[in-house]
Amino acid sequence: MEKKSRGVFLAALFLGVLLLAPGCAKKHISPGPARPAKGTAAPKGTYKPYKVYGEKYYPIRSAHGYEEKGVASWYGKDFHGKKTANGEIYDMYAMTAAHKILPMNTKIRVTNLGNGKNAVLRVNDRGPFVNNRIVDLSYAGAKALGMVGPGTAQVRLESLTQTDKGLAQGRYYIQVGSFQRRGNAAKLIKTLRARGLAQSRVQGAVVRGVRYWRVLAGEFHGLSAAEKARAGMADEFPSCFILAD
Repeated sequence: MEKKSRGVFLAALFLGVLLLAPGCAKKHISPGPARPAKGTAAPKGTYKPYKVYGEKYYPIRSAHGYEEKGVASWYGKDFHGKKTANGEIYDMYAMTAAHKILPMNTKIRVTNLGNGKNAVLRVNDRGPFVNNRIVDLSYAGAKALGMVGPGTAQVRLESLTQTDKGLAQGRYYIQVGSFQRRGNAAKLIKTLRARGLAQSRVQGAVVRGVRYWRVLAGEFHGLSAAEKARAGMADEFPSCFILAD
């Protein structure tokens, strides 16, 4: 996190509150919850306890079996290009997330309990530290879960550790498009199948009363195979993300 003066930090926090206030929820990009000043997050590569707003946090060493429900938020362009808690450069278009105690690089599946959408993200930052939220998603993650406009959503968070039996045996798809016209979805499916992804499919969904047709490329056996395929599709489908079957 870049170094900020206390005045600038408080101003950013105040702005975040204003953007989440009634009547402002439809703004395209919200900075999300305020981030701690440099030095308050866990140092890169360690599990050292850290203190924010007077509360001490103790990062755990294993995410195996970790699960929780609560409110998710997201952070976007105000932090794009800046350092995350593990030293990486924050990319709002990557599938990453901030969590208060999960080990860095933990893979998590976050499910929006309001619409059923879910996505797999990687923890590379600390937060959120306001409003009792449990996870802070990147813009790409929020978009995948359909929560960019609202700003927050009730979610279920599950860790996906390499020791989880389901990772090696599970079936995954990659959502590469979502259309209101089924014909457009059918055309894309035809293209995917011509490329050898014979089990690609179209899945219908109703979001806020509107019917959408989602194009799912796949299937892929195991999360690592799905992630490799997603990386290969990212240039052509920048907003693609992984879904568990």
